[in-house]
Amino acid sequence: MSTETPATRALHDIDVRFELIRTERPTSARESAALQGIELAQLLRTIVVRLAEGSYVFVLVPGGRQIDWPKLRASLGVKRMSLPDAAEAKAVTGYERGAITPFGASDPWPVIADTSILPWDRVAIGGGAHGVNVHVSPADLVRALDATVADVTAPNEAASAE
Repeated sequence: MSTETPATRALHDIDVRFELIRTERPTSARESAALQGIELAQLLRTIVVRLAEGSYVFVLVPGGRQIDWPKLRASLGVKRMSLPDAAEAKAVTGYERGAITPFGASDPWPVIADTSILPWDRVAIGGGAHGVNVHVSPADLVRALDATVADVTAPNEAASAE
């Protein structure tokens, strides 16, 4: 499997230090974290959220957490939002679900990073293909993506019970 993706090309074009990690395709977030040698909370999922027709935002959600919709709506100053289906998400990002990342996306949608990522020395974010991840410091991630940092998630009790 090649690790050359639009995301890895984009990362090479910007001034950010990162480590590319390739693993077999995991079956869960917990397995992905274990394969990468990190804690579940260091593993970021990129969730695409539709704000309006043709308007989206990327939300970086740590493993073991889920979007807190009232907090996200308040942070963005909107009353309604929704999750696009897999086909729409691919159309607006260039990536298939499970491999979505803001890096190298077909459209540079705004990024919201949850505040809970900041204490870590490194976090993992998708590298644009299944089993391809990028390890980067949270500060570099926020800077490289010009992300807004906000409290937009809550613990996912179901994930914690696994």
